[in-house]
Amino acid sequence: MTIASVDPATGEVHKKFAAHTPAEVEARIAAADGAFRILSRTTFAQRAEWLHRAADLLEAEADAVAALITAEMGKTLESARYEALKSAAGMRHFADHAERYLAPERPVDPAAAGASDLVVRYDPIGVVLAVMPWNYPIWQTVRFAAPALMAGNTGLLKHASNVPQCALYLSDLFDRAGFPPGSFPAVLIEAKDVAPLLADRRIRAATLTGSVAAGSAVAEAAGRHIKKTVLELGGTDVFLVLPSADLKRAAEAAVTARVQNAGQSCIAAKRYYVHADVCDEFTVRFVEGMAATIAGDPRDPGTTFGPLATERGRREVEALVADAVAKGATVLAGGRTPDGPGFFYPATVLSGLTPDMRLYREECFGPVACVHRVADLGEAIRLANDSDFGLSSSVWTGDAAEIDRAEREIEAGGVFVNGLTASFPGVPFGGVKDSGYGRELSAHGIREFVNAKTVWRA
Repeated sequence: MTIASVDPATGEVHKKFAAHTPAEVEARIAAADGAFRILSRTTFAQRAEWLHRAADLLEAEADAVAALITAEMGKTLESARYEALKSAAGMRHFADHAERYLAPERPVDPAAAGASDLVVRYDPIGVVLAVMPWNYPIWQTVRFAAPALMAGNTGLLKHASNVPQCALYLSDLFDRAGFPPGSFPAVLIEAKDVAPLLADRRIRAATLTGSVAAGSAVAEAAGRHIKKTVLELGGTDVFLVLPSADLKRAAEAAVTARVQNAGQSCIAAKRYYVHADVCDEFTVRFVEGMAATIAGDPRDPGTTFGPLATERGRREVEALVADAVAKGATVLAGGRTPDGPGFFYPATVLSGLTPDMRLYREECFGPVACVHRVADLGEAIRLANDSDFGLSSSVWTGDAAEIDRAEREIEAGGVFVNGLTASFPGVPFGGVKDSGYGRELSAHGIREFVNAKTVWRA
């Protein structure tokens, strides 16, 4: 796999990078391990000072970072700038709250354990390998890096091969902010070279956001060496619309949910289950909204969403749609690859899906929505749960009983009622089933890579 910055809007190769040699990789692992020996002995206040400085730098450089994100993976400048600023806010959250999240606890009365004192403390564990995706190249990385660094761990960043400049920027950012040199080095290596890193005893754990295949490979390698992993592996999130919903708001949100980041989001709605009583009206509104979007130059303020990030990604979307159409699905909007340069694909809506179609079960990482008519909430939940994935969900209804049932019965890491699924620094993020395990963000996320150490005193 070539490590290169390729402009998705034109297909032009901006810059190629040679993969790091084994000696260069070794130097970066050694640097991260050495930095851990220093960082783990610093105070929360010192780490917070450095992380606030990193946030200040990122915020000041937001326009340049946005241009870099757009150049490497194709999202609009507006959304890229938002990503940079959200990442800075995420850093500040963990700088301000990590000490509270990791404060020592007394879970029981020490006397009950025959002790004069008994405390559970949360200590860092060492170097954590971070295998990160290209779709949110700054935010996805920061939401691991910020809590990890505040816990006193260091990271080794293996970023996606199509965003090498974003990877190098992040590594440099934490150095410039004052963290011990080598606290978060980037390694430019191919995917096949990731698993062997987990044999190194200096790397104590791994986190990965990516495909099921990639997550399975990293988990297998980590398991052989008794190392913990946290996996976020995407999803085919559901968007449920019931008769009491505000259909205008729901349809507008449905469009945003499917085309944000050109549909290249693990928590983007992909399966739309709509009650029969309102399915026709909702579908008309939704199709009109999707057809009105503009897939174009991500640097143009009038563009709704940019190209897909890679040519391979567009081919995969094309194949999924072609398979569904060949087996009887109806195209209500889009569905046809435009002529010209770049990796563009239009906002697309399909109906009439059946279980023999790949789109029925596979994740489509592009702006393609599948609308299903359902008889009632029970059928919607049954179909929603008939999936290998379970990341998040969005439920639109004004009925309190329906809300309660959806919250209890939908098998997912999140249920968002009358709103879009999103990630927030103080709220746990993750999924179930093939969407992965473990959590990012919040107190749950920062505690994934610490040693919950029992301290018992006679």
